[in-house]
Order: sequence, then C-alpha cells, then structure tokens
Amino acid sequence: MTDAPASMTPPPDTDSTSDDGDAQEGATKVRKRPKPGERRIQILQALATMLEQPGSERITTAALAAKLEVSEAALYRHFASKAQMFEGLIDFIEQSVLSLAQQIVERDSADPKAQIGKVVAMMLQFAEKNPGMTRVMVGDALVFEHERLQTRMNEFFDKMESTLKQSLRDHAQASGSATPSVDAQVQASVLTAFVLGRLQRFARSGFRRMPTEQLELSLARLI
Repeated sequence: MTDAPASMTPPPDTDSTSDDGDAQEGATKVRKRPKPGERRIQILQALATMLEQPGSERITTAALAAKLEVSEAALYRHFASKAQMFEGLIDFIEQSVLSLAQQIVERDSADPKAQIGKVVAMMLQFAEKNPGMTRVMVGDALVFEHERLQTRMNEFFDKMESTLKQSLRDHAQASGSATPSVDAQVQASVLTAFVLGRLQRFARSGFRRMPTEQLELSLARLI
C-alpha cells in the first residue's frame, strides 16, 4: 500500500446539478440529482478550492453556494452549519495523515530513523497537494470560526507529535542514549514545530514556498 498523501481535488465539472430542483422551462437537458453523499463531497471540495486562493478573506456560505450554483438552503441540507463543513475538511486531514503515518510506522518498524523522516515528509507532501487544507491546518482559515475547530487541529498535531515521539524514542535507544524518553520528547517537539513552520510559510507566501524545499538536507540536521 502506498503512503502517498491524498488530495481533495474536485473532479471535472462534466454534469453539474442543482439541489434546488428548479427545472427551467424549455430546458433541453435533464439535470440529474447527485447520488447520496455526492453533493456533500462536492461542497467540501468547493470549500477546499476556495481556500486555495491566496489572500482570500473569510469564506461565507453565500460565496460557497454561488460557486456551486446552488442556494444556501441547499448547503444546509447537507451540513447544519459552516463549522460542520470545516469539520468535514478536518476529518479528511485526520483520516488521511494519521492513517498514512500508521502505515509508515508499521512498514518501517525495524528502522525508526526512516520512520521519522518519512512521516515528516508525508505531512509536508500532504500540504503541497492540498493547499486549501494547509490554511485549515495552520489555523488561518479558522480565525473567525468556532473555537472547537482550532482545538481539533491542535489535537491533531499533538497526535502527530506523539507518533514522532515513539519513533524517536526507539531511535534514541538504538543509538545508546542514556535518556531516550527525554531526548525523544524534545526532538518530537522540534520536528513538529518545523512542520508547522513550513506549513505557515507555504500558506503565507501565497503557496509559492514549497513545504518540502530542501527537505532532505533539513531532516539531516534535525534527526
């Protein structure tokens, strides 16, 4: 199984539909309703795409509905609030990154140092493939949203730091460290800060500065 990060890229808009169901008189083409769950995914993809616009302000449900060519009421048939839409993006981030991190740890169990480098690289590659998600991960897109969303992202990075800490502890023990737990805790904190710093630079440069820039050389100094 590959550990390549997933991307939430919208599919080509080949058969756009409206949840409003208002067929216009004289229409020559019958619109098909999305399959169950399909519109929900389309909404999340549209939100992620809008977040990819450098310097974009707070996204409103009116703007999101306009992009999808549906009414705001149509959005609320799938999500009770905009906060729930952001939670859908956070679910995608958590499921994608945490599952890939677990795959890396299980596959490279005999080489803790390789685990560490691959987990860090995977997080940064995920951000490159999902620029809009990066703004959620660093909190830029959550500034005016419900505080529980930022709490969830903080918990996500705590989980990633814990994953790194375990691999770093194994690496420290294999290297003969007298204080493997302390060393691992400090280094995991440094690596997590490094990842966050790269993601923030990516988002605030308008997605011009790639998170994986000179990554191999950087990791050689950090691990």
